[in-house]
Amino acid sequence: QVQLVESGGGLVQAGGSLRLSCAASGSNFSTNPMGWYRQAPGKQRELVATFTTSGNTNYADSVKGRFTISRNNAKNTVYLQMNSLKPEDTAVYVCNAIAAFKVYWGQGTQVTVSS
Repeated sequence: QVQLVESGGGLVQAGGSLRLSCAASGSNFSTNPMGWYRQAPGKQRELVATFTTSGNTNYADSVKGRFTISRNNAKNTVYLQMNSLKPEDTAVYVCNAIAAFKVYWGQGTQVTVSS
């Protein structure tokens, strides 16, 4: 059974940094798309950063230059380094992975940025 477990969320002041981790189990995602989405209260879930099928990265315009997605295939883990955080980055960050035409989601981790 595939599981995605996020960690690393928390409360940080504006301008600060956090690093999120998403550990996958139950399947090898080293060559599969994985990434991060987020959902703020009252808003729709939106893409933050992902690895595409070809291995390229894709970022939301709002996080370009501040967030960096990376992965450790040996650990089946994807990371999101978030720098220069803003209050508008406050949301539940959810890990996403695609394998065998199925989409998997983690339970999410809360990121709160205070002004």
